[in-house]
Amino acid sequence: MKKPRHLSPGDTVAIVSLSAGTLGEPWAIHKLDIARRRLEEDYGLKVRVMPNALKGRDYLYRHPEARAADLMDAFRDPEIRGVFNAIGGEDTIRLLPYIDFDVLARDPKIFTGFSDTTSNHLMLYKAGVMSYYGASVMTNFSEYVRVNDYTAAMIRDTLFCPKPTLDIPSAPYWYDDEDEKIWWDEKNMNTLKPYHPEEIGYEVVQGGGTVEGELLGGCLDVFIEVMGTSIWPTKEQWRGKIMFLETSEEDMSTTYLTWILRNLAAQGLFDVIKGVLVGKPARRSKYQPYKEVYRTVVGQESGRPELPILCNVNFGHAEPIGVIPYGARCRLDMDKKTITLLEPATEP
Repeated sequence: MKKPRHLSPGDTVAIVSLSAGTLGEPWAIHKLDIARRRLEEDYGLKVRVMPNALKGRDYLYRHPEARAADLMDAFRDPEIRGVFNAIGGEDTIRLLPYIDFDVLARDPKIFTGFSDTTSNHLMLYKAGVMSYYGASVMTNFSEYVRVNDYTAAMIRDTLFCPKPTLDIPSAPYWYDDEDEKIWWDEKNMNTLKPYHPEEIGYEVVQGGGTVEGELLGGCLDVFIEVMGTSIWPTKEQWRGKIMFLETSEEDMSTTYLTWILRNLAAQGLFDVIKGVLVGKPARRSKYQPYKEVYRTVVGQESGRPELPILCNVNFGHAEPIGVIPYGARCRLDMDKKTITLLEPATEP
């Protein structure tokens, strides 16, 4: 995998809307103002909003080629060193016909986002470029009041000041998106999210010992759109990987989760991977039911009770979130319940 250079003060980053055009809606533009100010003042970056990023939901829905053009133009521009996606959505896969993989591979840049952005990450993975699951503009860089300490530290230690190895700890707190949601509204700009002490931490679903492998995965809601396309990794590409999986805020039913995991099982993926990291669900009420689905489908139905599965990991839709580098080598110690990146997330 080609690894982009880390970000430094003075670098230019681009903001793109590759999925939903929410950032361009009048009620949401204050989120851009917060993110721009934070990226400029706290990180010392220069911010460039790409031409189509603020054209709103209706226009960007009707023009996936405009979204793709922003991504391609950002990767063609040698001054731009990072590309931050605004937010997820549900149809980023529609950009696929307009993607030039040679352009993505020619000049690797830091690319961040999560959820529907899984499709974009798999485009970059096909191009052989490492990208970073996490840190979107509307969710993280524009978090009201301040970026929480856990997410800020993960951004720093992966995208700005990469370490030779990096332990990815369980966050010491969690946010109840189910009952205490802080809605995006200018009147809430001075309201800090009510984080609660984390009582569970990482939890072993099954398996033990220590395994190592490269990270590959994304949002399960999006997998159904990318399976069977040119960007879905082959069984051989999954071989030896540590698969990371999470679900969106759409409150996926246990039945639907079962179906998707059965599809992965039918592809033979649980026979070739080294382990699974499961992201903390956005709805805390889904935590135990989801855990049982993994144990049933992977451990019982697939006959892989020894395959290490560690759940309640901080990436995806349940805040706070970390940063997961696609293709980075990782060690998963089930006995100690630790996750360690074994290489710098970005080039010095």
